[in-house]
Amino acid sequence: MSLARRNLFQDKTRLALSVGGVALAVMLILILKGFLAGMNRQITSYIDRSPGSIVVAQEDVVNLLGATSLLPEGILQKAEAIRGVEEAVPVLSQFIILDLHGKKQPAYMIGYEPNQGGGPWELIAGREPRSKKEIVFDRVLAQRHDLNLGDQAEVMGTDFTIVGLSNGTTSWMTSFFFVRKRDAENLLMAPGATSFLLLTTEEGADTNRILQRLNDFSGVNALTKQEMAANDLKLFAKVFSAPLRLMVGIAFLVGTMIVGLIIYTATVERQREYGVIKAIGAQNRFLYRIVVAQALFASIVGSLLGVLLANGAAQWIMSAKPQFLIIFDPVDGAQALLAGLGMALLASVFPTRVVANLAPAEVFRK
Repeated sequence: MSLARRNLFQDKTRLALSVGGVALAVMLILILKGFLAGMNRQITSYIDRSPGSIVVAQEDVVNLLGATSLLPEGILQKAEAIRGVEEAVPVLSQFIILDLHGKKQPAYMIGYEPNQGGGPWELIAGREPRSKKEIVFDRVLAQRHDLNLGDQAEVMGTDFTIVGLSNGTTSWMTSFFFVRKRDAENLLMAPGATSFLLLTTEEGADTNRILQRLNDFSGVNALTKQEMAANDLKLFAKVFSAPLRLMVGIAFLVGTMIVGLIIYTATVERQREYGVIKAIGAQNRFLYRIVVAQALFASIVGSLLGVLLANGAAQWIMSAKPQFLIIFDPVDGAQALLAGLGMALLASVFPTRVVANLAPAEVFRK
C-alpha cells in the first residue's frame, strides 16, 4: 500500500483534482436528492397539516392541488350525520394568479372557517382573519414582495389587509394564502360553495365503512388523506422527479469518469514500475489492490468532503431562496458514501485492465 500512497501523493495537484471531482459529484447528488425530498414534503404540506383523516372531494376528483372540486349542496350535513364522523371541516380552494408589484405570482387560496380549522398551521406574526377582506400571507411570499402586516394585497381585483404571516406554506412552485371561506365565496362568485371536506373520525371508528357511506352519496369521492397525498405526489413529483433522478445519474457518471481518468493516467505513467514488480514475481492481485486503493482513497475522501459541501450549499440555497426546501437524512449520507465506493470500483476497471495486460518484457524493451 506504500506504493499506492506514493503514487497518490507524488502529484498533489492530480490528487486534489480527483478528490475535488468526487466531492462535487457527491455534493450534486445530495443536493438533488435533498431537493426532491423537500419538494415532496412541500407538495403534501397542506394535507399533512390539515385536520382529519378523510378528504371528501367532487366525484372523480382525486387530487387536492391538481383539480378543481365543487361538492354538491348539503353534503356537509350528510357527512356529519354518518356514525363515526366527529367533525367535518369545509374549505373552498382555488389556484389564483396574484399580481404583486407588476409580477404574476401563482398562489393557492384556501378559504376556511377560522373557528373550525383548515387554515394556516403556523403563524409567525399576526393573527388569523376575523372579519371581511383579511388575509394570511405566506411569509416567504410576503418577504419577496416587501409586504408586511397591515399592507394591502390585491386578490382578483379585491384589496385584502394582511393580518397574519404563515410559515411552512410555500414551495418553489406556489405559495398558500388563507382567507375566510365567505370571502373566498365572494371572490369566486360562488355563495355557499365548498371544494373539500376534511373529516375527523371518532376514536375506534371504522374508516372503511365511513368511506363506503360517503362514496354512496351522489357526486362525491372520499379518500383517506394518505391516498390524496399520494395522488398529488404522483401528479406533481412525477413530472420533476424524472429529470432530477437523471441528473443524479449524470453526476455519478461524471464523478466516476473523473476518478477513473486520473487513476488510469497515473497507472499508465507508472507502467514501468508495475512491470518491474511483475517481473520480480508479484501477482496481478497485488497490483489490483494498489490501483483500487488509490481509487478508494480519492473516492472516500471526496465523498466525505462532498457531504460537508452539500450541507453548506443547502443552507446557503435555503437562506438565499427560502422557497426551496432541501432535506437531508442519515440515509442520504450513507448512500453518498456508497456512491463514492461505487465510483471507486467502477473507476478501477480500466486501470486494472492495463495492469493485467502488462507484459514485463515489453516494459524493459521500451
